Amino acid sequence: MRGSAVSSWATGLADDAFEHDGQLTKRDLRAAALARLAPHPGALLWDVGAGAGSVGIEWSRAHPSCRAVAVERDPERAARIARNATRLGVPELRIVEGSAPEALAGLEAPDAVFVGGGATAPGLLETCRDRLAPGGRLVVHAVTLETERLVIDLHAALGGELTRHAVETAAPIGAFTGWTPARAVVQWAWVKP
Repeated sequence: MRGSAVSSWATGLADDAFEHDGQLTKRDLRAAALARLAPHPGALLWDVGAGAGSVGIEWSRAHPSCRAVAVERDPERAARIARNATRLGVPELRIVEGSAPEALAGLEAPDAVFVGGGATAPGLLETCRDRLAPGGRLVVHAVTLETERLVIDLHAALGGELTRHAVETAAPIGAFTGWTPARAVVQWAWVKP
């Protein structure tokens, strides 16, 4: 598997497989996003607001001919994405350091786009939608109320699939075990007609 430190081909690698500073699309949400992004041989993904690069990395691991571009404005995170990609067997992942939508100019048109951060940047989602070919897939994760409002409005205007994900994991509470909730995320998935 191209030098991978992790042997599974399935999406949803453990969160600790990635070096990160907290800006990471967590395992369950990453698997849900990738299911809707639908990687296939030869397809290109833009991972916008890439954080730790987890979505682009897992997309690239789906098939040797899958390609991804991770767009990240923070230089430290961009360097972290490069380390994660190399360690997880996809050193060819392209990293573009810069703010979107400006950083998207000149990139090859994608088959799919994941927006994990920065969706409220003026013109970003419009640029992503415009650059997709017919049948292309866009998945946006909303953590903030502002982004949630944006994707709810887009869903009302354009359709697609709107899902709210609330994940809880078991964790110790003293000598007992209880549920620890993660921040809920609204996911908008849309296919360009």
